[in-house]
Amino acid sequence: MDPIRNPFAPGAGAPPPELAGRDALRQEVHIAMERVRLGRPAKSVMLVGLRGVGKTVLLDRMREDAEAVGIHTIRVEAPEERSLPALLAPQLRQALLRLSALDNAKALAIRGLRALAGFASKLKLTYKDIEVGLDYEPEPGLADNGDLEQDLLALMEQAGLAAKAAGTALALFIDELQYVEEAQLAALITALHRTSQRQLPVVLVGAGLPQLRGRMGNAKSYAERMFDFPEIGALPPDAARLAIVKPIEDEGAAIRPDAVQRILDVTQGYAYFLQTWGSHAWNAASQSPITLADVERASITARAELDESFFRVRFDRCTPKEKRYLRAMAELGAGPHRSGDIADTLGEKVTTLAPVRSSLIKKGMIWSPNHGDTAFTVPMFDQFMKRIMPGAHWR
Repeated sequence: MDPIRNPFAPGAGAPPPELAGRDALRQEVHIAMERVRLGRPAKSVMLVGLRGVGKTVLLDRMREDAEAVGIHTIRVEAPEERSLPALLAPQLRQALLRLSALDNAKALAIRGLRALAGFASKLKLTYKDIEVGLDYEPEPGLADNGDLEQDLLALMEQAGLAAKAAGTALALFIDELQYVEEAQLAALITALHRTSQRQLPVVLVGAGLPQLRGRMGNAKSYAERMFDFPEIGALPPDAARLAIVKPIEDEGAAIRPDAVQRILDVTQGYAYFLQTWGSHAWNAASQSPITLADVERASITARAELDESFFRVRFDRCTPKEKRYLRAMAELGAGPHRSGDIADTLGEKVTTLAPVRSSLIKKGMIWSPNHGDTAFTVPMFDQFMKRIMPGAHWR
């Protein structure tokens, strides 16, 4: 099998050759955007799920869908140590500049750029990481109070008014939203609530780990009424099978049914793992069709690759205490687990371990599905922890 023709894409956020099993959700988001463009009520969408389920890929495909029908979009990823104003300001500038090129929206877009100038100049005192080009002088009293919640609200209103005048919508696509600080998240929710009340065509499609749902509810109690929170999980068997078989057949090759089933079993249907096993199975096969023996050989190299990249990059961010906590979780299985059971496995008190647990949640390594429960945010991380910290010496 020619490795140059290998169709699979096992990279972080890399689009797969076949985006299987997500059509219904893409259609729901498309409907929401078109309703917003018409000035009709629609909820924004938060894609929540574990690592490796394809949230980023889906977010980017939804953005492509939006742009294909003339909706203006911005796209940002929220890293752990950047402020939301710093992320949004340059992207909103680009969106407003594009709108200012349209005759029917020019005046309102320019006023939006003046609002952005006031927004950036005042908030830079608080959020020192804001760096954005200023095309117009600020308008006194417009988005320049120095209060994030009020200023972002005013700025988003102006952007929404410009989009409405242009007969389009402004869609914000934000990845890794769980890293945004609660006060900044509250400001974003407030701004979206205001644009919704005024029937302005602004919509948010975000993505994040499962704890995002709770964090948004904590930030603003009415968030659950403003957003849909579809859970992005493992692909169902038919979609997972299609994600493997169709790319291979599109290259004029084939794979035996028992080989496909083995890939589905070992990957549990998770999108990133399907791409990894598909890629390694292709390279392991000397000829078509790909066989079960090829998949068994591929499993060795696929696990090694995941251990050194997908899993290891997260493991290396943890302190020794955090690694022990994760290893204790793995000892109990895939999870979720009660915090008391993890403490018992470590021979310590729950209260003693609380700072470690909190730190791991902040790093996005674990989350709490229910009060007192703890689960990995990365599928199959329990298996990796047993491989990287074998035996009992970790205790």
